[in-house]
Amino acid sequence: MTDGGADARSAHLPVMYAQVMEGLHVVEDGTYLDGTFGRGGHARGVLQRLGTGGRLLLMDKDPEAIAVAEQEFGADPRVAIHRGSFTDLAHWGAAATGLDGVLFDLGISSPQIDVAGRGFSFGKDGPLDMRMDPDSGESAAQWLARAGEAEIADVLWQYGEERMSRRIARAIVARRAEQPITRTAQLAELIASVMPRAKPGQKEIHPATRSFQAIRIHVNRELADLEAGLDAALAALRPGGRLAVISFHSLEDRIVKRFIARHAKAPAGNRRLPAVEEFVPTLRAIGDAQKADSTELAGNPRARSAVLRVAEKLAEPRP
Repeated sequence: MTDGGADARSAHLPVMYAQVMEGLHVVEDGTYLDGTFGRGGHARGVLQRLGTGGRLLLMDKDPEAIAVAEQEFGADPRVAIHRGSFTDLAHWGAAATGLDGVLFDLGISSPQIDVAGRGFSFGKDGPLDMRMDPDSGESAAQWLARAGEAEIADVLWQYGEERMSRRIARAIVARRAEQPITRTAQLAELIASVMPRAKPGQKEIHPATRSFQAIRIHVNRELADLEAGLDAALAALRPGGRLAVISFHSLEDRIVKRFIARHAKAPAGNRRLPAVEEFVPTLRAIGDAQKADSTELAGNPRARSAVLRVAEKLAEPRP
């Protein structure tokens, strides 16, 4: 992982741009949703492929991202912009008529990491916030101030796969009894102070990497939102419409992989159980999981953990 997380998206080089454009299979008069606008790298590509009858719907929880979208795309009659989570796409009227493509580019963007005041980075001292929507929910500092030791340890293990989760949680609870933990540098230094040193020859990452990832995922409800967003996307897609999801760590990718498989493949049968209704697939996986190629990695090392999965919605069978 890099400073703040390997799931950062480059502001200048959209991750897996060519593969995403191919996967979405944009048609001129189609309607497409970019549910994680970020700084608009993929959105620009979709818009270039749309004709005058096409539509591009842009969503993001981050007010700074929405400000960029309004400035760059607000005057285009083909574009509609909405601040909010992609979990709410079913309640956005612009998406009610159906979508021909949906893109979720998960994780955090480079601008979010680069601004110390957002609290995502352990390499830049700032308020310990970590919220993608700074106007909603509780910050990382607020959660760490109230959560019990067991809850903190569980989050660090479940969302960061941090083996020292209990030791770190214990240190956090002890430190906050002495003084509030309100800064990213405070937390990063505290975590580093209780972590074992890397063994000779072992690839070394910052000691706070997994913990910062875990806290960010928890504060933003990222995995729960992903599950809800996938369901909403499937419901909104028209037959033949494409779903493209870029994930940046195994927890996200596992959810996407299982979602596609659940809707594309019949579950394994059990001869000891009574027969159930015939399985009717609603999705078709388009190829296997894709990763960034060597050319992209040379220009954007942050893409090294990106995984793209694409699926197509199938037509409902006739009665």
